[in-house]
Amino acid sequence: MKAVIINRYGSTDVLQYADVDLPQFKPEQMLVRVYASSVNPIDWKIRKGMLKLLTGNRFPIILGFDVSGEVVEVGDRVSRFKPGDLIYARLSQIAGGAYAEYAAVAEQVAAHKPTNMTHEQAAAVPLAAMTALQALRDEGQLQAGQKVLINGASGGVGTFAVQIAKVLGAAEVTAVCGSKNTELVKSLGADRVIDYTQQDFTKDIVKYDIVFDVVGKRSLSECKNVLQPQGIYITTQPYPNNFFQSFLTTLLIAGQKSKVILLKSSGSDLSYIKEQIEAGKIRSVIDRTYPLSETASAHAYSETEHAVGKVVITTAS
Repeated sequence: MKAVIINRYGSTDVLQYADVDLPQFKPEQMLVRVYASSVNPIDWKIRKGMLKLLTGNRFPIILGFDVSGEVVEVGDRVSRFKPGDLIYARLSQIAGGAYAEYAAVAEQVAAHKPTNMTHEQAAAVPLAAMTALQALRDEGQLQAGQKVLINGASGGVGTFAVQIAKVLGAAEVTAVCGSKNTELVKSLGADRVIDYTQQDFTKDIVKYDIVFDVVGKRSLSECKNVLQPQGIYITTQPYPNNFFQSFLTTLLIAGQKSKVILLKSSGSDLSYIKEQIEAGKIRSVIDRTYPLSETASAHAYSETEHAVGKVVITTAS
């Protein structure tokens, strides 16, 4: 099969379009024909070697976590899916494995693909939408009637966060993004929009129950003035200082809390998101689509951090 592999860490030059063997799959896994995947920042962070303490130095590595495709074979312990089923998933392997024509997918991280989405649209969903869901629902404990601010609302996670906040019952969602994306985030459900080039959201007069800093550019201390006394700040950046802040505010200091979202792959969460998609409450925003052979270009564009929504990779012949 064709796949994009790396044999060392480095720039986009290390991404190679190559022939490799079909992946071996375990009894609790399925062999899935991948029709589309997507690029997430973690992919190029792994490629650069920024996470080598986790990914190690065993090459070749196939990157990519998001999968939308068709089940080809199932392991002996798989009970919810059968060959021919259309599924989407966020792979649970350390480095992914989605940038390929076939992938081994654990049953527990997969769900049936939304019927009203193409494979390209579905592949944009898993990692980004689950990150938004688990951040707001689990870390933020979002309650109906609360006010939420999303910093980085026009990106991959941000576009889903705006929609999911409304699904979870937020009374007011404020989106922070550039002026060119104002109408987009409003169409996703944002009630207010702050243009970060014109206004510093940390100087806002509104007090929020949750500030979800998707882009990880601000700290709890910077956001204190716009958080309610019991408000929660959530970041996507797993830096040591952020974990320390989370420990301090969760266990030792009363009042405002700092949380770090660490995504857990979950088929049940994807099933919930599928229901919302089919109900017309959540949709994908796709900036650009690249064929598998042009994954290096997809990475280069994603690394500019100016993509609106997701960058998708198609693997169908």
